[in-house]
Amino acid sequence: MSIAFPRAISMFEADSTETTMIESPCVKICTLDAGSGLCLGCGRTIDEIARWSAMGAAERARVMADLPTRLAARTQPISAAG
Repeated sequence: MSIAFPRAISMFEADSTETTMIESPCVKICTLDAGSGLCLGCGRTIDEIARWSAMGAAERARVMADLPTRLAARTQPISAAG
């Protein structure tokens, strides 16, 4: 199963002298799941959301690469053990 993200929303990097666009996975469904601690819309943690514009490009890319797996795991049915 694959999850397709809608077109990324751009943000401006605050610490740059020239305007730099920062890709964001935000889909404006900002609700945190109490069990996993992940946003139900984008799959990021509250810490990742808060630090997003301060993260370097490599760290944001790593998080972006993890999001489809996080969201897919969240949507998998929970099977009863035993």
